Amino acid sequence: MNQKNKNNLNDELAVIILAAGYSSRMKAFKPLLPFGSVTVIEYIIQTFLDAGIDHIYVVTGFRKDELEVILKKYPVNIVINQHYDQGMYSSIKEGVRGLQKKHKAFLLHPVDIPLVKVSTIETIVASYRETNKGIIYPSYQMKKGHPPVISSKYITGLLNFDGTGGLKAFLRKYDDTDGHFVNVEDEGILLDMDYYKDYEVLKKQQTV
Repeated sequence: MNQKNKNNLNDELAVIILAAGYSSRMKAFKPLLPFGSVTVIEYIIQTFLDAGIDHIYVVTGFRKDELEVILKKYPVNIVINQHYDQGMYSSIKEGVRGLQKKHKAFLLHPVDIPLVKVSTIETIVASYRETNKGIIYPSYQMKKGHPPVISSKYITGLLNFDGTGGLKAFLRKYDDTDGHFVNVEDEGILLDMDYYKDYEVLKKQQTV
């Protein structure tokens, strides 16, 4: 592959990392929790960089100034959600608005799912490029997880959707006609850390 084509593929895809919420159930700020030698947000960013995703958008809101200190060390775009108190779907909308138009598709990833493997991201990206489907889900033992790959043709619909039922409700409308499930050997796509006890379990499994 020549450099021009490689750059085109890199520009084609982006990831939106959602890190704007209160972390109210955790009772600790998830993005800045220690995760090995780095923080949770850094671990996730590095995973996507290692998978070849060069265009990373991090949606911030609550405690954004503290988070920005960390984010400035990485080649990421910061998108501020001033309405983070309205829930995760408000962050999805801000992240989508912040995307550059050149991206043909994007991955959406919440900050509380840190253990997705590099190989999983590579697999779903390859599936997006090899199929004609607009929504690609990683699946582990018949359960779909994060991050989905979403064609930019859905941006207008995402922005117009009122958020009832969240992203899952919006995408479900297209699963039968435009969705594609990719089996991966990666339980990490399902493992979130809503509570501190979840975090303590997951941080023992990290590799950095």
